[in-house]
Amino acid sequence: MRIGITCYPTYGGSGIVATELGLELAKRGHQVHFISYAHPIRLADNPGIFYHEVEVSNYPLFQYPPYCLALASRMAEVAANEKLDLLHVHYAIPHSVSAMLARGMLEKDRRLPFVTTLHGTDITLVGVDRSYFPITKYSIEQSDGVTAISNNLRQQTVDVFGIRNPIEVIHNFVCTETYRPQPEKRSARKTMLHISNFRPVKRVLDCIRILAEVRQHTDADLWMIGDGPDRGAAERLVSELGLTGHVKFLGKQNNIPDLLPQGHVLLLPSESESFGLAALEAMSCGLVPVATRVGGVPELIDESVTGYLCPVGDIAAQAACATSLLLNDSLRDAMGIAARNTAESRFNTKMIIPQYESIYRQVTA
Repeated sequence: MRIGITCYPTYGGSGIVATELGLELAKRGHQVHFISYAHPIRLADNPGIFYHEVEVSNYPLFQYPPYCLALASRMAEVAANEKLDLLHVHYAIPHSVSAMLARGMLEKDRRLPFVTTLHGTDITLVGVDRSYFPITKYSIEQSDGVTAISNNLRQQTVDVFGIRNPIEVIHNFVCTETYRPQPEKRSARKTMLHISNFRPVKRVLDCIRILAEVRQHTDADLWMIGDGPDRGAAERLVSELGLTGHVKFLGKQNNIPDLLPQGHVLLLPSESESFGLAALEAMSCGLVPVATRVGGVPELIDESVTGYLCPVGDIAAQAACATSLLLNDSLRDAMGIAARNTAESRFNTKMIIPQYESIYRQVTA
């Protein structure tokens, strides 16, 4: 098929999933066209991958550049020139609205169906805002196919928006050949990792406080991978708690498959997670996640088997779980093997990508 994909080209989960999906589709022989305002972060060169930039004119008349309209025009243009079979948009606002407009622009000449994949905050945060609620609901209902990355997110969408369209749950996925255990790379020091975009919902300050608790029982370090609005506050807290030298801020990184195997435990203290992609990638590398029992995370982590689930904000509980893993090598190794097996048996690309292909066949039939 010829597939157009639109996503936010950043380090957020929706952009990562969309990019990885495009790369996997190209491996399977499809032609994939990314349409966005910037080159997606993880998008690598591939014979089946094409990138089309959306240019937004910033006229003095516009207080805010109308990206949604420029995106719709570019979608229609690429669809016509490249003879796309469908559009697949990730994150409802504004991408599904733009896809809906592009479909309408072309409907006299051809049919251009579009699939919307819901990722979380497009429903739980942006979509419920009064300014966006009606258009979010309408664009989802106008989609030719709708998917959600967890059962929890699907139910939230139904409850909040009253959506009656079928919503198919297609969980996030990981390439277990790329994300794999590499024992030879594991740090000689006990190391916890955190990966996020450092937004308040990720509770990055909790990671610092967890380290402080853990270090009362064992010598350990923390690697903070990513960047965002809460980085400054996290750096200040490191200094206040006397943890300088035990916390590394690595910033945004593209070599996640090389970094993850170096750690021992992944911290995911989020206030809200529709799935927990960072946890899945860590599990595929044999790391054990210590996460919060929120959203779709329990659909990924089997409590006390492949990881731990704790209440949001319970620093003591999360620190206790992390400490037990760092102090007990046999426990950590056993849970790491179980985590890896879960990634391979339930969330491997070979299992998940065909589910998207099935949706594509349905909407283009």
